[in-house]
Amino acid sequence: MENNTSLQQQLLEAGVHFGHLKKKWNPKMLPYIFAEKKGIHIIDLNKTVEGLEEAAAALKSIAKSGKKVMFVATKKQAKEIVTEAAKRVNMPYVTERWLGGMLTNFNTVRKSVKKMQNIDKMLNDGTLDSITKKERLTLTRDKEKMEKVLGGIAQISRVPAALFIVDIGHEHIALAEARRLNITTFGMVDTNCDPNKVEFSIPANDDATKSIAIITNYIANAIAEGLAERQAMKEEEEAEESEEPTTKEFKVDDDDETGGRQKGRGRGAAGTQRRKVPAGSRSSSASKK
Repeated sequence: MENNTSLQQQLLEAGVHFGHLKKKWNPKMLPYIFAEKKGIHIIDLNKTVEGLEEAAAALKSIAKSGKKVMFVATKKQAKEIVTEAAKRVNMPYVTERWLGGMLTNFNTVRKSVKKMQNIDKMLNDGTLDSITKKERLTLTRDKEKMEKVLGGIAQISRVPAALFIVDIGHEHIALAEARRLNITTFGMVDTNCDPNKVEFSIPANDDATKSIAIITNYIANAIAEGLAERQAMKEEEEAEESEEPTTKEFKVDDDDETGGRQKGRGRGAAGTQRRKVPAGSRSSSASKK
């Protein structure tokens, strides 16, 4: 409970509870609204804590299983915060512009990413040294434009397992694509949005920088924990694997030794039997004498 209280206090200080004007509200947000103050809806922070902890646990589990979580936030006040959080946990992110079909037409987007990477490689390894200054400048500009939009998803080879969205109303295209592909969705939901559009809704102010920062960093920390647990599991498995062959070797040696001894004894016994002279031959030699 103490953790909850301190988390609730942090959320309160960050202004997470401030919703939109009453006239802009979505009636489906009613269960998450605590009160109305000076025409503004106040979000129930108990519900925020519940939603946040539930989302964090699910995302931790996804990260632990080795799957990718894509961060989506193209709002001006969220871009920098989300980019930093996603980079910290090495997850893909979209903070400039959501290209239509980024998920539903993923293969085409991957081609653009490869093109961008090829230009970058050619500019750096001297392949394009023979081209004119103007052509080089054009290519560099193309690469920079692509990097701005596609840079955050350059490292992923397949569609992510989940999407974390800041402002589900603003990112409705990304949300629609994720739902179409049955990708798990997590979102910061303000009083003007429909919380049923995401599987894990976190009722929160999605406009204030402090509010976006506290929620996004909490989510990123949960993902970091999942990744750390995955790494620990991998190390344990590797350690077990490296121990296994040694035990086998010892067993083989023991078997060999005993086997060898037994074989030796067998040979010795056989040798003794071979050296015994049959009784008949002894009597015949005696008669010769």
